[in-house]
Amino acid sequence: MMTPHQGTAVYQNARIVDPTHGHDGVGTLIVIDGKIAAAGADALNQGVPDGAEVHDCTGLVIVPGLVDMRVFIGEPGGEHRETIASASAAAAAGGVTSLVMMPDTDPVIDDVALVEFVLRTARETAITRVFPAAAITKGLRGAEMTEIGILLDAGAVCFTDGHQTIANAAVMRNAMRYAKDFGAMIAHETQDADLSAGGVMNEGLFASWLGFPGIPREAEVLPLERDLRLAALTGANYHAAKISTAMSADAIRAAKDKGLAVSAGVSINHLSLNENDVGEYRTFFKLSPPLRHEDDRQAMIEALRDGTIDVVVSSHDPQDVDTKRLPFSESADGAVGVETLLAAGLRLVHNGDVTLSRLIETMSTTPARLLGIEAGTLQPGACADFTLLDIDMPWVLDANTLHSRSKNTAFEDARFTGRVMQTVVAGNRVYSA
Repeated sequence: MMTPHQGTAVYQNARIVDPTHGHDGVGTLIVIDGKIAAAGADALNQGVPDGAEVHDCTGLVIVPGLVDMRVFIGEPGGEHRETIASASAAAAAGGVTSLVMMPDTDPVIDDVALVEFVLRTARETAITRVFPAAAITKGLRGAEMTEIGILLDAGAVCFTDGHQTIANAAVMRNAMRYAKDFGAMIAHETQDADLSAGGVMNEGLFASWLGFPGIPREAEVLPLERDLRLAALTGANYHAAKISTAMSADAIRAAKDKGLAVSAGVSINHLSLNENDVGEYRTFFKLSPPLRHEDDRQAMIEALRDGTIDVVVSSHDPQDVDTKRLPFSESADGAVGVETLLAAGLRLVHNGDVTLSRLIETMSTTPARLLGIEAGTLQPGACADFTLLDIDMPWVLDANTLHSRSKNTAFEDARFTGRVMQTVVAGNRVYSA
């Protein structure tokens, strides 16, 4: 990982938001040798340390660096779409200091050698922290389990089959049992392959108008409800990686009410966009799960607000021109998003849908806690991973300026209010606007 910066830096007059202890107020952040030394209104009680580098942050907000739990990267096998280095640069520009890389690579991250490859490449080329997620099943084929304990020891932080849904309930049950024994998280994206077969967007009136076969909401919730029952059976730490419908939120809410150790994530796309954004067959809005009805988007916001949804992810999924600039029904699913995650999320804050503290909790503090990694906090002694924001700065996204190798953003020419000004990892400034 990053070598901690040696020296002392003082960030004065900033609004400091740290959900780990409910802090939101003007104060000072002090960093010594890559670690947080103090943060808050009384951080300078002893005065500015001798030799410190002092930054006046009047008008800026300091938050813990974001932790993006769901980032798809091409390397190895698809470096033309994204490398670990380019994804890391995009993350830094978006205020993300830690990202979890999905196992959907070629070859799949399903053995120790691939986990070690990711960690080694990240050490050599990344400017942010990169954590590998390992596959639940070998080759993402949903049949034979991977060696969960060995992969965990090698450095995998969770287990997921990425875009794939495990259809076999017995395989999923066994994976949950083994994961529980090793204290590992199972993160699963649910979509019934038979129900969604042939569908290209959300099933409903709008799909009919466009002449497209639809994907029903039930395709997501049926395997999710099965998983939740298996989680109850095994006692596993289960994470619904990406939900998008009101029915799914209700299922998670009910499971939590029963005391199950379950959590849920949502992509920023499903909080910010709906099926109408597809417009006249715009393929950059072809996602999985598909963009839903506005009622579902509002249900996602409510679930975020009431704690049913724990985590917001970018679901960063780079696709090149050859796979996106095709007829809508033939184009690949997915959009890049790690660089726009926070900016799009700030729309919810400016709209009054959630507080800034709640947004940062779901994008930083909670994912760090669920993964068991050292991140998501400004508490003294923690790694100095943080982001400086101007939450009132207006700007327009130019896709050509994205740091990702792929430019398939769902926010091209979007107007945002709030921009990352600096990103700091281990005390080192890795991005500056």
